[in-house]
Amino acid sequence: MTHHIPGVLSVEGLDTQRLPLVLDSPHSGTDYPTDFNHAVDPVGLRHAEDTHVHDLWRGAVEAGAVLLHAHFPRSYVDANRAADDMDPDQIEGAYPLPLNPTIKSTLGIGLCWTREPPAGGPLYDRRLTAEEVHARVTRYHQPYQTRLRALLDESRGRWGKVWHVNCHSMQEVASAMSTQERGTPRPDFVLGDRDGTACAPCFTAAVADFLRARGHSVAINDPYKGMELICANGAPLQGRHSMQIEVNRKLYMDESTREPNAGYADLKATFTDLSRHLARFVEAALEGQMT
Repeated sequence: MTHHIPGVLSVEGLDTQRLPLVLDSPHSGTDYPTDFNHAVDPVGLRHAEDTHVHDLWRGAVEAGAVLLHAHFPRSYVDANRAADDMDPDQIEGAYPLPLNPTIKSTLGIGLCWTREPPAGGPLYDRRLTAEEVHARVTRYHQPYQTRLRALLDESRGRWGKVWHVNCHSMQEVASAMSTQERGTPRPDFVLGDRDGTACAPCFTAAVADFLRARGHSVAINDPYKGMELICANGAPLQGRHSMQIEVNRKLYMDESTREPNAGYADLKATFTDLSRHLARFVEAALEGQMT
């Protein structure tokens, strides 16, 4: 069974879930709202997408997990940002709620993006109105974050613990919109657990060891530690384990065309095997074989 809100989100695996394992892909949406009204080339704007990521992870559903993914693009409103991560100077008019911008807003990739990837030029020829931003939060951002939290709460309530994988992709090298120096090469995978505060270390190690055994380069918390969805939902002392997984796009697609490359099928198979590996990990944890 799939729970579906047109243009907003889908949840797969609700009727086959057998483990407290929840995956979400907040940035793979490709349904661009008609009221976006940006001022850039739509083809270039797609560089913001984690294109295909939810499809790459679909094997997790067969392994007994549930999979949530967004339909809307992150450049329109970013489901992996706090609802107040927006600079007031980027908004026309009085926003109805307090705002608390982070470095992401400064880089133009906060709640509603204001800079075009990957070069970082202006995304709009105007400032977004307070009404526009609030509407995007209400119609898209809030339903996604609320649904993810509900899935996690339901799993924890049923099994006592829950394991969450926040699924992303990254550019092959750092762009002008990154905190890294432009052109810095990325490894095959980056795992983020907020320096060990968002999940038990054994959860991160289980993924890192699996991927390294497959010959992949893996970094942990560098340069990605995990953003809002990890911060908001990772609380290992409460039985809530959240981890972010970033995969290098060179492994599965052409970043210019967004089309799958020759490695797509192999990476999808790797993620299916990793999902089975995590299912066994969760089963063992529930049986008390690890903490």
